[in-house]
Amino acid sequence: MPIRLPHGRGLLLGAGLWLAAVSGAVAQNFPLNIAHAFGETVIPERPQRVATVSWANHEVPLALGVVPVGFARANFGDDDGDGLLPWVSERLEELGAEAPPLFDEGDGIDFEAVAASAPDVILAAYSGLSREDYDTLSEIAPVVAYSDAPWATDWREMIRLNGSALGLAAEGEALIGRIEAEIAAAAARHAEIAGKTAMFVTHLDTRDLSTFRFYSTNDTRVKFFEDLGLASPALVREASAGGSYSGEISAERIDAFDDVDIVVSYGGEALRQSVGQNPLTSRMRAVGNDALVLLGNDPVGTAANPTPLSIGWVLEDYVARLAEAARKSE
Repeated sequence: MPIRLPHGRGLLLGAGLWLAAVSGAVAQNFPLNIAHAFGETVIPERPQRVATVSWANHEVPLALGVVPVGFARANFGDDDGDGLLPWVSERLEELGAEAPPLFDEGDGIDFEAVAASAPDVILAAYSGLSREDYDTLSEIAPVVAYSDAPWATDWREMIRLNGSALGLAAEGEALIGRIEAEIAAAAARHAEIAGKTAMFVTHLDTRDLSTFRFYSTNDTRVKFFEDLGLASPALVREASAGGSYSGEISAERIDAFDDVDIVVSYGGEALRQSVGQNPLTSRMRAVGNDALVLLGNDPVGTAANPTPLSIGWVLEDYVARLAEAARKSE
């Protein structure tokens, strides 16, 4: 449901975009009912204190101008160790806000810390919540969980679910439109990636390259390939049936990846050398062409799993790496 904005209101995004007001929209009415995988959550009135758990959910309220009372500490790609990814720090600075309490989720959700933040609503649209997690959080405040499966919520749905819970559905749709335009512009600047096939390998161990594990088309990283105009190879599409977000194959069947143009994975030069020298993995066409995009524990590696604020922050760098690999595949 759209919401009416005051005349002339807009929102400066971390990526330097301006979110224009949606004129003539109709206000959302509370209470709101939001359906998700665990049932339905009722939000009785517009939340004033917003907490988020799990990965990146806090980026939605921040992008829409709302500073949460608490959110999860970054545990990957945090170069300076302050618990904030650079695009989150940048957005807080734009809003003139200090970082709120950060929840340490190294051993799972810190329910006591969430409760201490006294939230009116808890956003978890992109998460791996179990039923037990959901029930425990629901004793603290209404919880917005994922629609279908854990860790399968893409960035658009994250914005729609979390934004709607805040009464900011129309602003969320405008944000989605602006991000889509930015993605399209970046892809157009690197037209060589259009139509190429890409797979995202979850893990390659330099000590044991006998198995290829990869994300399916249900995973947000692979969905982002689709946003950029890349296609998934046949085996990845087959592994996606039934809703699984990952698959695996023995390296002895490496010929099944003959239709892969680009391989993306986490690792460094040692991994590049290992897969290039291994008698099995070196037979993979993408490996033979060195059409590899290897990501580290850095902002670009983190943002390969796209989120509302990270996309604009790292988009050009990520697409440029994919384009370089695409040129090698020709």
